[in-house]
Amino acid sequence: MTGKADFTEQEWETVLEGPTSAGLIVSTAQRGGSFRESFSLAKAYAEARTATGASGLMDEIAQSKPKVDRARQGSAEELKEHHLGIVRQAVSLLEAKASAEELDDYRRFTLSLAERVASAKEEGDQPVSDAERTAIDEISVALGEGSG
Repeated sequence: MTGKADFTEQEWETVLEGPTSAGLIVSTAQRGGSFRESFSLAKAYAEARTATGASGLMDEIAQSKPKVDRARQGSAEELKEHHLGIVRQAVSLLEAKASAEELDDYRRFTLSLAERVASAKEEGDQPVSDAERTAIDEISVALGEGSG
């Protein structure tokens, strides 16, 4: 089982920041709803804490306080690129240290968290706005799940 002990402190911070970075990318893709989206992110972590046992790595991540990189970026595009970089770094670390199954679990958790944040606030007649869908697609690519 891969866990916190397999990473340096900085590496573990990056692994923890991956899912929250995905949530932040989606929540900033469309104006409005940030309170609902933040609540949705927190609720996803709370539910993950109760659904332990699937993966020791994911259990450790879920039990950790969600980490958010608070670095300030100049524009919304720079913010998005910065956080996509964190997602890519986290995946790279896990590719080097975790099992394929643990990496798949991490990818699923991160993508489902992004989807959940996107659907926290309906956008007119759509459950997810076009901007949020684009952000999710970019996150999927950063996770190594999409083509692009």
